[in-house]
Amino acid sequence: MRRRLFGSVRARATLGATLVVAVALLAAGASVLLALRSNLTDQASSEAESSARKVAVSIATGTAPAALELPDGDDTPVQVVDGDGRLLAAGEDLERISGTGSSAVKPVTPPVDDDGGDDGGGDDDGGSDRHGGDGNGKGKGKGKGGDDDSYAYGEIADDAEGGKGSATVDGETRDYRFAALEVKNTRQGDLTVYAGASLSAEQSAVGTALTVMLIGFPVLLGVVGAVTWLVTRRALRPVEGIRSEMSAITASQDLARRVPEPATHDEVARLARTTNETLAALETSVERQRRFVADASHELRSPIASLRTQLEVGAAHPELLDVDGAVADTVRLQELAAGLLLLARLDAGERPGEARVDLATLAGEELSQRPAGRVAVRTHLEPVEVAGSRSQLARVVGNLLDNAQRHARSRVDIAVRAEGPWAVVEVGDDGAGVPEAELERIFERFVRLDDARARDDGGAGLGLAIARDVAVRHGGALTVRSSPAGGALFELRLPVAPVA
Repeated sequence: MRRRLFGSVRARATLGATLVVAVALLAAGASVLLALRSNLTDQASSEAESSARKVAVSIATGTAPAALELPDGDDTPVQVVDGDGRLLAAGEDLERISGTGSSAVKPVTPPVDDDGGDDGGGDDDGGSDRHGGDGNGKGKGKGKGGDDDSYAYGEIADDAEGGKGSATVDGETRDYRFAALEVKNTRQGDLTVYAGASLSAEQSAVGTALTVMLIGFPVLLGVVGAVTWLVTRRALRPVEGIRSEMSAITASQDLARRVPEPATHDEVARLARTTNETLAALETSVERQRRFVADASHELRSPIASLRTQLEVGAAHPELLDVDGAVADTVRLQELAAGLLLLARLDAGERPGEARVDLATLAGEELSQRPAGRVAVRTHLEPVEVAGSRSQLARVVGNLLDNAQRHARSRVDIAVRAEGPWAVVEVGDDGAGVPEAELERIFERFVRLDDARARDDGGAGLGLAIARDVAVRHGGALTVRSSPAGGALFELRLPVAPVA
């Protein structure tokens, strides 16, 4: 059952289309999820860096870490850490944090800087302080007697470093994208501001998209599979019609039937037309073979019956035995059997040989084998060689000579010459000729135009058919037209043999 199902073109096409769409959907879905996650992560990184930069600006402009107004809520956890890793400031309700420079959540009080100045009094040097104050008592930094909530100006780094971590704020734990921004040269030295942006939006969006894909992809694949199944069934319906009709033709052996041709211009329509052309050729071939067998049986029956009659009479009355008639019937039977055998070999596709044959010599030999008859033979033979079967070509020339001598009144002309790439053999007579309507019919098998003539005087109607078939097998042609003497002129054209 499984092999039968996947042996169907429709099933394989459906499976293939579904697999292709599934791979495409997986690739597209993965790309969408990665792009969505990347965009939302970049957005969270930008938000974290923006929050960190706001806090850094406040520190750089003189606000002490303890006096910073940090963002409230669980969307932006903030830490301010000094160079020793001490937490100087943190957002409210921060219970736990990871992925930053410090895991502490409670800020510590910074130590007093002993070099930061004095309590407002001068010293023995006339009032200059330890921070390089001038003679007017103004220093570059604040002393102990200054504002404890203010710091020296600092420098903010151009770029922030990113990272990922988690934090628990007010009992709720989330994943965050953190930005670390350094502020240099403050009262407390170099400080680092850590600010986070929640990844909840990114996780929610990716989760929603993934859920939609997990639900939608199977549905879409099902739709693709169903549509492909229906479309291929509709497309292959004419093929099934062709198959069923061919099966019926095989069962009935009725080669006159034809497969249905769809009214389209696609491959299936061309397949149907080609199938019908093949059936027509097969029908013609079978009909020709059937007619050939019937005609051969008819032609063989006559000499066999005549020979049997003569032998039976001779057996009963030896003095009445017609030996010459029996020999003639035997020769006739032998020639007919040889002709039928040659036609059978030609129909089977026997390829001619590659021997080099001189047509002038061949024509001379055929003429020498025929006794001087009632008609004169005029020759004009020029040497020209062709490649092929000597015996088959001799049969062609002999058949043309026999036909011409049979129908000539007083003269037969035979000529052999070369015309460019062709070797030409012409055999003509001065007989009655061939009617215009019969010029092609005389090359059919078992066709004799003079039905009234005696069988002893005429052949079986195979000579010209054999001659044309042999000519075609040798790459040439055999045609007939009226001769200048008034009779028929047969022209055999064969390719000249290449130079050795």
